[in-house]
Amino acid sequence: MELKLYVDRMSQPSRAILIFCKANGIAFEEVKIELAKKQHHSPEFAEVNPMKQVPAIVHGDFKLFESNAILIYLASAFSEVADHWYPADVRKRAKIHSVLDWHHSNLRRGSVGYIFNDTIALAFGAPLNPKAAAEGEKLLSASLTTIETYWLEGDKPFLLGNSEPSIADVALVCEIMQLEMGDDNDHERILGPHERALKWIDDTKNATAPYFDEIHAILPPVKEKLKELKLKVSKQSA
Repeated sequence: MELKLYVDRMSQPSRAILIFCKANGIAFEEVKIELAKKQHHSPEFAEVNPMKQVPAIVHGDFKLFESNAILIYLASAFSEVADHWYPADVRKRAKIHSVLDWHHSNLRRGSVGYIFNDTIALAFGAPLNPKAAAEGEKLLSASLTTIETYWLEGDKPFLLGNSEPSIADVALVCEIMQLEMGDDNDHERILGPHERALKWIDDTKNATAPYFDEIHAILPPVKEKLKELKLKVSKQSA
């Protein structure tokens, strides 16, 4: 069955799915849905995902959306995927589910709240919201601390005390990578104090090389465009 991934590489969950498929040798067709051009609101895409969000997949006659559900499905449906990504042990799976559920209510909410209101909103024609950005940063920083003090168990490199990555590692690290589009000083301020989290990020990058850097290559040029746009808006407001 042909697998189609409906994604925008600017979307952190989209990147996680692309990296996962490439790292596991899963063949797919990448169907680009550009959020900035509102392509996710098209009637054609609504046939794939009525919620009009990326990512979404079509595998033969099967359609699925929501990134965590997609990662779980792909890890289960393709026999070439190594067990460490989504273990057969039901208790280990439950632990991964707990990380992914926590992620959406904490790390993701903080990351999106910060970077969208501090920078990315401009790309969608929306104003920046410093207050909302500050609230997002607070939750983001608290989430990074929780990752270091709870989810990274013992001295193992990956979440839940694992020696190899799971779908939770790639999902959460791709979320944090969204900060690459912000100001360098802000990036250092937020991530700098979290040395253990930084090592985990590097370990996840290395475990999925060269695909991690390949998929994230879109971020630096977008960062420069956003920087120019932010400067332009600042001058207009002065």
